[in-house]
Amino acid sequence: MKITEHISKAAGKTLFSFELLPPIKGKSINDIYNAIDPLMEFNPPFIDVTYHREDYIYKQHDSGLLEKLTYRKRPGTVAICAAIMNRYKVDAVPHLICGGFTKEETENALIDLQFLGIDNVLVLRGDARHADAHFVPTPGGHAYATELLNQVIEMNNGKYLYEDHSAFKTEFCVGVAGYPEKHFESPNMKTDFKYLKQKVDMGAEFIVTQMFFDNQKYVDFVRCCRENGINVPIIPGLKPITASKQLISLPKIFHIDLPEDLSEAISDCKNEAAVKELGIEWMIAQCKELMALGAPVLHFYTMSNPEPTRKIAQAIF
Repeated sequence: MKITEHISKAAGKTLFSFELLPPIKGKSINDIYNAIDPLMEFNPPFIDVTYHREDYIYKQHDSGLLEKLTYRKRPGTVAICAAIMNRYKVDAVPHLICGGFTKEETENALIDLQFLGIDNVLVLRGDARHADAHFVPTPGGHAYATELLNQVIEMNNGKYLYEDHSAFKTEFCVGVAGYPEKHFESPNMKTDFKYLKQKVDMGAEFIVTQMFFDNQKYVDFVRCCRENGINVPIIPGLKPITASKQLISLPKIFHIDLPEDLSEAISDCKNEAAVKELGIEWMIAQCKELMALGAPVLHFYTMSNPEPTRKIAQAIF
């Protein structure tokens, strides 16, 4: 079922969903099940699975020379989606990214997803490799999320890269990312909304936001979306703070602000257990307010660690 259909069927009730990471290469599917099982009591209609582009590692030879090798740390997104749908009978939402894929590889992946009965995809540009100062497109691939989105929409219309297949149109419900605090590469919020509106006009049917810790940012973002003619469901992305080091890492990695009262309260905590408890309590309050505001879904970035999200869900659902 499409995410838009899940939201419509809920008739105003706030749904629960979450996102997980594929396990590191060498781990098993049981690592995924262990991250999902504790959260199934809250009846998620869909579960997101992230995609990670290739990075580089260096292998040292006996001669002392270093060989640069391409390495994908977390493979398996498509297979994990299939496993989730088979085991839990819920919709899996794979992320599609630009980095690491040619247009032909993207087309083949979309065909695989269609064969598996996957109805939804989340289209993202993706992050730069760790070794790169900025995002570098894969040769023969897409440089921007709008280009990737266009390929998905074209396949929904039966238009493939080198031929048309009107008898085999894909039917993906496509989501895109939104940034209540502005994408870090965008010069200003006006430009951000311009490109977000372009994606919706192209055919994006829902938006999932970057994490935030001040609900007013979500309220303002939704209002500005509506003022800019963006009328698709806007799903808030959420993550509780679970460690004091995240006061530095979250703003650095995700380019977000933390409210002063939250950061000061965390700084006053006597130990890491107190930090985790505070982060959970803050997120519970955030979620209750978002539900009162009519958020269609509360979508949690679990980082494959289900326990903090489970405690929050127990308090609000």
